[in-house]
Amino acid sequence: MLMRRAGEAAAIAATVSSVLAVPPAFPSSGKGIWYTQPGRFEAWSNDWIPIGNGYLAATLLGETAQEVTQLNIESLWSGGPFQDPSYNGGNKLPSDQATMAQDMQVIRQAIFESPNGTIDNIEQLTTDAGAYGSYVGAGYLLSSFNASGPISDYFRWLDIESALHGTQWTQGNTTFFRETLCSNPTQACLQRINTTDASTLPTVTYAYSVAAESGIPVPTISCFDNSTLQIAGTASDPGMAFEILARVAAQPITASVSCASSGSGNATLTVSGASDAVITWVGGTNYDMNAGDAAHNFTFQGADPHDGLVTLLSSVGSYDDVRAAHVADYVDALGDFDFQLAQIPNLETPTDQLKAQYQTDVGNVYLEWVLFHYARYLLVSSSRGALPANLQGKWAKDASNPWSADYHSNINIQMNYWFAETTGLDVVTPLFDYIEKTWAPRGAQTAQYLYNIEQGWVTHNEMNIFGHTGMKGGGNTAQWSDYPESNAWMMIHVWDHFDFTRDVDWFKAQGYPLLKSAAQFHLKKLIPDERFNDSTLVVNPCNSPEQAPITMGCAHAQQLIWQLFNAIEKGFDAAGDTDTDFLGEVISKRDQMDKGIHVGSWGQLQEWKVDMDSPTDTHRHLSHLIGLYPGYAIASYNQTLQATSQNLTRAEVWAAAETSLIHRGNGTGPDADAGWEKVWRAACWAQLHNASQFYHELSYAIERNFAPNLFSLYPPLGEDAIFQIDANFGYAAALLNGLIQTPDIPAHDVPYTVYLLPAVPKNWPIGALSNVRLRGGPTFSFSWEPAGLTSLVVNASANAAHTRVRILHGADERDLGTFDVRPGTSLRII
Repeated sequence: MLMRRAGEAAAIAATVSSVLAVPPAFPSSGKGIWYTQPGRFEAWSNDWIPIGNGYLAATLLGETAQEVTQLNIESLWSGGPFQDPSYNGGNKLPSDQATMAQDMQVIRQAIFESPNGTIDNIEQLTTDAGAYGSYVGAGYLLSSFNASGPISDYFRWLDIESALHGTQWTQGNTTFFRETLCSNPTQACLQRINTTDASTLPTVTYAYSVAAESGIPVPTISCFDNSTLQIAGTASDPGMAFEILARVAAQPITASVSCASSGSGNATLTVSGASDAVITWVGGTNYDMNAGDAAHNFTFQGADPHDGLVTLLSSVGSYDDVRAAHVADYVDALGDFDFQLAQIPNLETPTDQLKAQYQTDVGNVYLEWVLFHYARYLLVSSSRGALPANLQGKWAKDASNPWSADYHSNINIQMNYWFAETTGLDVVTPLFDYIEKTWAPRGAQTAQYLYNIEQGWVTHNEMNIFGHTGMKGGGNTAQWSDYPESNAWMMIHVWDHFDFTRDVDWFKAQGYPLLKSAAQFHLKKLIPDERFNDSTLVVNPCNSPEQAPITMGCAHAQQLIWQLFNAIEKGFDAAGDTDTDFLGEVISKRDQMDKGIHVGSWGQLQEWKVDMDSPTDTHRHLSHLIGLYPGYAIASYNQTLQATSQNLTRAEVWAAAETSLIHRGNGTGPDADAGWEKVWRAACWAQLHNASQFYHELSYAIERNFAPNLFSLYPPLGEDAIFQIDANFGYAAALLNGLIQTPDIPAHDVPYTVYLLPAVPKNWPIGALSNVRLRGGPTFSFSWEPAGLTSLVVNASANAAHTRVRILHGADERDLGTFDVRPGTSLRII
C-alpha cells in the first residue's frame, strides 16, 4: 500500500488549487510553518512535519484522503543486549587490562619521541562495535477514507505557539479538518478528523504498516478490542520488543467503530456514520535505563510494555480535554522567555516559498525569527521523555539511520542543548539521567580496562542507549573514536545547569557526583609532558575531534579539562563536599596542566601543542576554538590564571582565534558541508563581536542547509537528504550569541560580565529579548533600536544567587556599569 504513496501524492498535488493565503487556524503572530500542497512521500527529510512529546514522535505528510503518519518510540533501538546477549559496550575484557596498560605506555612514549609528535595508529586500543545498533522507525499509521472530486483551499501547517499540526481542504461541498498532537502529560498522540459543518464523514479506515520502513521485522497487528489495534513487534531479529496500542473513538454515539482481523497477522479499524473520529496511540518498548548497570548485568531489560500501555491508554480523556491540557503544558514548558525582531509575519507566502527565496546576507527577518522559535519547539517536543534528543531529535525512519541517529558527543549532542539554559527550557533532566545511567556505569569499566584508571568513568565519541563506552573500532578509527574528553565536555553542561538555575538539591544529588567522577578520571589520565619538558601536564594520546593526527596536548582536550577542574573548585562548597584531598589534587593539577592556549607560526591558535596547523585546513570541526564558544577558556581568557610561556594577552589570544577561524573557512570544506559547522562558525564570529561575519555564516546556513520543512540537512543535499537536528538547535544558540553573551568565568573572584548586542547585524535594527536567564539565576530583558539599547531590566528570583554583574554594550564593549544583583530584586538600568 505505502509503496504507491509517491504517485498518489503527486496526483493529489495536481488537483490542489493554488492558494496563497494563510490557513484559517494559523496563529496570527505567524509563529509556525505552512504549505499549500501535501508533502512528497519520498522527501521525508524535506517535506514531512514533526510533532512529538519526548516519549513518542511522528512526522506527517498532510495528505487528504489517506494521511500517512510515520511513528517513533524514543527507546526503539536495534542492537545491544537485546540482539546480542554478549554485547559489552565495545569494551575490552578485564583480562586485557594489563596489556592495555603496557600498550598505552608504548603509545605515549612513541608520541613523545616521534620526530613530529605524532604516530599513525592506536588500533590496539579500539574494539569492534559489535551489536551497536541504531534508532529505528516504528512504522506508519494510515488514515483513509473514500472521497473524490477536485480539492481546493488546501493547507497544512504546524502551529508552534500551541504544538498542533493541522490539515484542511475542501472537496466537493465539504471542508475537512485533520488535527494531530502529541501530549506530554498523557504520553500519547492523538489525531482527529472532522468537517467544519459537522457533516457525516465517509467511512474511515485505520491501518498500520512497516512496508516502507526498510529492514524492520514485520510485526503482528491484531484487534485488542473492537476499537483498538495492537501492534507488537521487535526492532530487529532478535531484538528489543515494542508495542503500540491505537484506539479510535467516534461521535455521535450512533457512529460505528469496529476492528477486523485478516487472520494473517494484520487488522484494521473501520469507522462508519461518524462526524468526528479520533485515534489515540501510545507506544513503548521493554528497554529500561535503570537496568544498565553491573547489578543488572547491563541487560537494559525492562518489563513488557503491554500493561503499562493499557493503563496509559485508558487514562487518556476526551480529545478536547487532552488538547487543552496539551497546549497549556506546552506553553508552560516554553516558559516566559521571548524573542522579537520587529518581524512582520508573512501570511501570504508559504514557508517552502519563503525558504526558496532566502539569500545569504540578504536574509528574511520573519523566517529567521520563525526558525529560532522552531528550534525551541523541536527541543521541547523531543527532550521531555526518558531519553535526550539524539542526532535526529526523536524523528527517524527505517531500521538503520545515518550514524545510527545516536548520541555523537564531540559536538552534536552538545549543540542540541546549547541554548536550553539561557532560554529557560526545563528539558535537560533526560540528558543528565542518560549520562548517569548509561555512560557512567559501564564507563567506569572502560576507565579501568582500557586506561588502567580505577576511579571515575569515561566514554568516547559515539554512544547508543546501551552504554557503548569503549573506543569504537573496526580499523584505524582514532580520528573520531579517540575521544575520552566526551565526558569532560558534557560536564560543562552539568555545571552550566547548576550555574544558571542554582538548584542546589539537584547539584548535590546528581550534578556534582557526575562532575566529580569525571574529574577523577582526568586527574589520573594527565601525565607530564616529556616532549617539551616544560613541567606541564598533558593528555597523551589525543586526537582533536575527527582530525587525523594522533598526538599529545590537543588544545581541545586541555581547554575542556581545565574548565572541568574549575567547575569542581567553584561547585565544591555548594555540593557540600568535604573531600579536601580531592579538591587539593584538582587545584594542583589544574595549575600544572598545559592550558591549551598557544599561538603558532602563522599567528593561529594552535590546534595541537606541536605547531603543525595548516593554513589551508578547512576541517568542519572548530575543536581548538571550544574555549571561544561554547566554552570560555578563550572568551574569558585570563592572563594570570592561564599564564603561558608566551605571556599572551587577551587581545593576542582573540587575534589568534580569529586567524584560525578565518582559515577554517565557511563550513563548506571538502570534508563536509553541514549546517552545524556553519552555525558553530556563526557563534564564534559573534563571540569575536564581528556582526557581518556572524550574520553571513548564519544566513549561509539557512540558505544552504535548511529544507522546506526547516529541518537542517546534511549533504549530499536532495529531496531525501540526511536530516541532522543539531543545526536546528545550534542556529538558535548562535543567533542568541549575537545578541547577548554570558560566558563563564574561571573563578568566583573574577568579575562576571554580560555582553549586550555584541554582534547585532544591521539586518536586525529593532528587537527585544525577554527573560534571558543568566548565570547565577537572574534574567535580563532588553530592547534595542538603531540608536542602541532602549530598555534593560534585571530580575532576580528568590532562588537566584547574589551576583555582581558587569554589563558591556556593543561590539566596542561600552561599559554600562557593574551592578549588585541580589535575590528577590529588580533593577531597571535603562
